[in-house]
Amino acid sequence: MTWEQATLKKSLDKYLVTAKTAKDIKGVPYIGGGKGWKAAENNPDGWWTNGFWPGIMWLGHAIDGDGFWLSEARRAQDIILPQMHGYYNTSHDLGFMYLLSVGADYKLTGSMDALRETLLAANLLQGRWNPAGFIRSWNGEGREGWVIVDCMMNLPLLYSATKLTGDPRYAMLADLHADFTAREHIRENGSSNHIVIFDPYTARKLFTPAGQGKFDGSSWSRGQAWALYGFTLAAMHGRHERFLYTAERVARYFISQIDDNGLTRVDFDQPKDEQYYDNIAGAVAACGLIELNKLTGKQEYLDAALKLLHGIDDHTANYGHGTMGILTRCTAAYDASYGKEKECNLIYGDFFYLEALAKLAGVDPMLWVVDKKKA
Repeated sequence: MTWEQATLKKSLDKYLVTAKTAKDIKGVPYIGGGKGWKAAENNPDGWWTNGFWPGIMWLGHAIDGDGFWLSEARRAQDIILPQMHGYYNTSHDLGFMYLLSVGADYKLTGSMDALRETLLAANLLQGRWNPAGFIRSWNGEGREGWVIVDCMMNLPLLYSATKLTGDPRYAMLADLHADFTAREHIRENGSSNHIVIFDPYTARKLFTPAGQGKFDGSSWSRGQAWALYGFTLAAMHGRHERFLYTAERVARYFISQIDDNGLTRVDFDQPKDEQYYDNIAGAVAACGLIELNKLTGKQEYLDAALKLLHGIDDHTANYGHGTMGILTRCTAAYDASYGKEKECNLIYGDFFYLEALAKLAGVDPMLWVVDKKKA
């Protein structure tokens, strides 16, 4: 058995045991690390990461086949679907929440109810389009012109909607937003702004606040990872060379910043001696780098992905069944005011780690791409 096969197996074995306690909490698991799962305190049913839990379950279902995976995925989906139906809690994270849940459900089971919910999510995301040239990220008065780089990872919901319906509008809109992000977020050296605030009428750039990074103009590592994997997925869906070009620019920058031990600092501009990590970024980047290797044949991308994944395995992974989750050094933002979300287990780090391992093992169901099932 190869390293990736063995590591994936013990990761899924842990989840098959520990995920059975998730039904005991209110909401969808967001934080592990202790004896029990914890939901997001702010919005336990509708937090933006709540699609990653069913996403892990669907990965397990596709790879392992135990009946628990499907039942737990749908239990979680029953919690998060009312958030979409209620409309007001939705944001650009409709892709994270629903492509990895009901989108995966349709892809793997053919459920027509899941297909309907996936297309509803795509229509709501499409409705966030501002004709000035971008998809609005967050809600709230004064945020009409806010765009964050994370949105690149929600575009696969739109690309998949075109594949599912044959209607080109979804993919065309996704391409427009990707072009806008490449132009306005990605810097000359391949790094990315996290947040850019635009005039919502003219799309004139106004501010570039630090967001979850250290300071305005710094390089928040997970923002770089969202861009790396997001543009890679855009290139996979649309086969546009310009998106592949941007993905490679971002990838080269990211690779240059990986620590010798394979870990990923929260912000690439934090002091060099500050051992403050967010290995969600490393896991996300590894997924993108593996796919970039497939698209380009360049060994450097696979080598970097392996360095990141071995770094996580060697220094931050806990496979024991006595605690919840696997990655132990995930951080939501550089700002310490995030409190409990500092160097801990965060569920979406585990999702991307499992996804990357599945890619290497040749068993990834690729939940970011949903096609219409053949009759």
